[in-house]
Amino acid sequence: MIRSAAGSLFTLLAAAVRLVASVVGGLILLYAVFVFFEANPTNPLVEFTGGVRRSLGGFTEDLFNPSDPKIAETVNSVIAALVWVVGGNLVSKAITKLAPAGKAGAKS
Repeated sequence: MIRSAAGSLFTLLAAAVRLVASVVGGLILLYAVFVFFEANPTNPLVEFTGGVRRSLGGFTEDLFNPSDPKIAETVNSVIAALVWVVGGNLVSKAITKLAPAGKAGAKS
């Protein structure tokens, strides 16, 4: 019974990690689209996604420096989004692997 509850807790935690990483990655990717298509930088949605990009995706700022700054920011933002999504899925799978397995054929 306890192993089942712990397994459910690990599964829930893994799903939460995957959800948060996917949402962050999606917001950063949305910002990349805004930059690429030259959205109004004073728009609240663009400001919000830009804040997420700077706060949680800043690790890729100036990673690549093509001559066009718009392309540079777009590429660097897409890489940050990919890192969040792939990293979140890997961490989620690792958490799932840590979940205690129930005994096969165990009697209650």
